Amino acid sequence: MSELLIKNAVVISPADGLNGVRDIKVKDGVIAEIGENLASDGEVINAEGLCAVPGLVDMHVHLRDPGQTQKEDIITGCRAAAAGGVTSLLAMPNTSPATDDPETVRYILDKASSADARVYVAASITKGLKSEEMTDLAALRDAGAVGLSDDGRPVVNTGFLSEAMIAAPKLGMTVVAHCEDLFLADGGKMNKGTISRQLGIKGIPASAEDCGTAREIALAAAENVPIHICHVSTKTSVALIRDAKKRGVRVTAETAPHYFSLTENELLKRDADYRMNPPLRTAEDVKAIIEGLTDGTLDAIATDHAPHTPDEKADFEKAPNGSIGMETSLAAGITYLVKPGLLTLDRLIEKMSVNPARILGINAGTLSAGAPADIVLIDPDEEWTVDVNRLHGKSKNTPFKGLTLTGRVKRTVLGGKTVYSDM
Repeated sequence: MSELLIKNAVVISPADGLNGVRDIKVKDGVIAEIGENLASDGEVINAEGLCAVPGLVDMHVHLRDPGQTQKEDIITGCRAAAAGGVTSLLAMPNTSPATDDPETVRYILDKASSADARVYVAASITKGLKSEEMTDLAALRDAGAVGLSDDGRPVVNTGFLSEAMIAAPKLGMTVVAHCEDLFLADGGKMNKGTISRQLGIKGIPASAEDCGTAREIALAAAENVPIHICHVSTKTSVALIRDAKKRGVRVTAETAPHYFSLTENELLKRDADYRMNPPLRTAEDVKAIIEGLTDGTLDAIATDHAPHTPDEKADFEKAPNGSIGMETSLAAGITYLVKPGLLTLDRLIEKMSVNPARILGINAGTLSAGAPADIVLIDPDEEWTVDVNRLHGKSKNTPFKGLTLTGRVKRTVLGGKTVYSDM
């Protein structure tokens, strides 16, 4: 019987009402006991001065595997996850081929069985993400998928989206929606506004996201089914979601760290690492995103981790959209939300672990006895500078490069096994 004992950590587990100095005993990969003055014959970690939190759940990740493994693969992506305290993640379906059949779902899960994080699969709603033909949702579920999305693109055919939203609860799956009107977006490269005009670059109006968000909310309201809105970046989308929740619509939503910390002004650097979709918006949008997080409108923080090679990102205007984020997400949350007093660390962990696990219906986000021993030790006060050469994934396209952040992952434990250590 393998044992691990974490001593003298400040245990923060909002799902269990814990916030205080405790010991955590782990046996055979699960949490056996949380208490004081515990003893063990196994490995003992002295975590005095550190916080122990449930492993983070990143519900929006692009692992690029199969088919784009020059950018990232399942093993390297999960290595980056572990370094960021992410122990569970939802892999998006815009792979090559798309995750639109049971064989691809099984390939991802089989390869992930030896990885440093638990990988859950979002399979595509339409074949090839083309909005021309529905996938076999039940077969995808039977293969192991827990989510449904055409992320990377919206489901253009509203009929197909509605069908998936109605079917998903019966299948025990979650629809996670990329909200974008492609006709309004029209191939833009950044937020449409002052900076895009200054640079002479075609912009994506906020209305492209807002119209998509409104459509998904309308479907959820009409059919009384749940919907999860991905990567919210605009003030109007926040307002739409807030209003829908007040009306009892079954909507949840996430944002990403770059949307509560950075603005379109970063694009003045003409560096494609600051280009993602949806794009960085205005200071007014950032303020609205923060308000949405503090008042509960936005349930979760995910990364939309989207790796690209340096060569792909070399041309500012032609580069693909996307930035990586799993290794910096917790620190960004502490730096831009906890440190200024906008959220407590408890509430940040709710949005990065408890709520994503609940939305996806997975066994994570808790440190209760019998739960998987997915535990992260963090130093909430340690400052560090983001050095792209020290990141653990294949790609380096982070918008936080060179910034000094507060809050450092010191150890990540997955199923009782240490998968990352900086101690």
